[in-house]
Amino acid sequence: MAWYTEQWSNECKFSIAYDKELYSEKTPFQQIDFYQGEEFGTFFTLDGLMMVNEKDEFVYHDMIVHPAFATNPSIKKVLIIGGGDGGTAREVLRYTTVEEVVMVEIDERVFRLCQEFLPVTANGVEEDSRMKLLFDDGLAYVKNAPDQSFDLILVDSTDPISVGEGLFTTEFYKECYRVLNEDGILINQHESPYFAEYAANMKKAHRKIKDIFPITHVYQYHMPTYPSGHWLFGFASKTFDPLKDLNAEAWEKFGLKTKYYNTNLHAGAFGLPSYVKEALQRGE
Repeated sequence: MAWYTEQWSNECKFSIAYDKELYSEKTPFQQIDFYQGEEFGTFFTLDGLMMVNEKDEFVYHDMIVHPAFATNPSIKKVLIIGGGDGGTAREVLRYTTVEEVVMVEIDERVFRLCQEFLPVTANGVEEDSRMKLLFDDGLAYVKNAPDQSFDLILVDSTDPISVGEGLFTTEFYKECYRVLNEDGILINQHESPYFAEYAANMKKAHRKIKDIFPITHVYQYHMPTYPSGHWLFGFASKTFDPLKDLNAEAWEKFGLKTKYYNTNLHAGAFGLPSYVKEALQRGE
C-alpha cells in the first residue's frame, strides 16, 4: 500500500491509500496520473491535484448539471468547457430532450485515458450521436462561437492555474454571455470558501460574473476529496432565477435516478452559510 498526498493549505494535507499506480503521463498541457485503491476505487490527478474518483464523482457531476435543467427544463443545446473525464457530458446526455452537446477539452489524453481507466464517467459519451467532441482551447472556441448559440454553458474546469486559468477571466465570462441565448444559463466552477487561496479565487470569480450577468447565485455541494469538502458552483443567467423559477414537477417528469441531486436539495444548496455569503458580498 502507498499513499497519495495532496497539500490542501500550508498547514493541511489530505492523504488516501492506493494499491497501485495504473498509469502516468506528462502531456504538453499537464501531468496525468491514475491510481487504484480500495476506499475510492480508481482516481486520477492532474498536476498532483485530485480530479475524479469512482466513489464521489456523482456528487460533482450531479450538481454541475441538474440544477440548471430543473430551472429550465427546455434546455436543448449545451456547451461544456473542459470536462475531460466525460462525467458532465454523461449527465447531460441522460436528458432525451437535449439535441446537441459540444464538449471542448484542451487535453485529449484526459478523455482517452478516462475511457480506458475510468469508464464510469467516459463510457458511451463519444458514441452518442448528439455529442460533438472537440479537443481544443475552450476560451478560443467561445470567442469564435456565434451569438446566442447555446442554452447552457457548463464550465467544468480545473482550478485557475495552468490550463484552467483563462476560464476564470472577465473576458471569458463576457464571451459566455454573448454566446448564450436570451434564456441562457452559465454554470461555472466557483472554488471553495474555506482555505484562503481557494476563497480568494471564489470571490474573484463571483465579482467578475456579477458585473456581467443580471442574475447571479452561488450554490454548494459537499465533495469529500476536494480541499475542505465544501465546494461551490456559480449560477449566472439572463432570465432564469434558480430559486424563483425552479420547476420541480417538470424535472421529476424526466424520471432520472440521481444519487445526490434532488429538487428538495435544490433550494437548500443555494442557502449558503453566513461567512460564505459575507465573503461573496464583500468580494474583496
